[in-house]
This record gives sequence, structure tokens and C-alpha cells, in this order.
Amino acid sequence: MSRNNDSNRKLHKKKIDNKKRKIQEAELKRKTRLKEMRENTKAKLATQQEEEI
Repeated sequence: MSRNNDSNRKLHKKKIDNKKRKIQEAELKRKTRLKEMRENTKAKLATQQEEEI
């Protein structure tokens, strides 16, 4: 093992934390985009129903 084991551990933890953070941000973006798409389709369906009446 290397002599600077603690610093290697900290570096590795930092890399993993960055990956986790990126994954969480991407998941949040995906969820918000899906939510917007659902709201848009609901609004579109509502306007279509109003036009039919």
C-alpha cells in the first residue's frame, strides 16, 4: 500500500461523492422534465375537450 493512504481515501471519496451528486442532479432534472410533460399533456387535453363542447 502507498504511504499516503488517507489522502487517497479522501480523493476517492470525493470522486464518488461527485458522481453521486451528478446522478442525483440528473434524476432531479429528469423528474422535473417528466412533470412538465405531464402538465403540458393535461393542459392540451383540457383545451381539446373545451373545443369539442
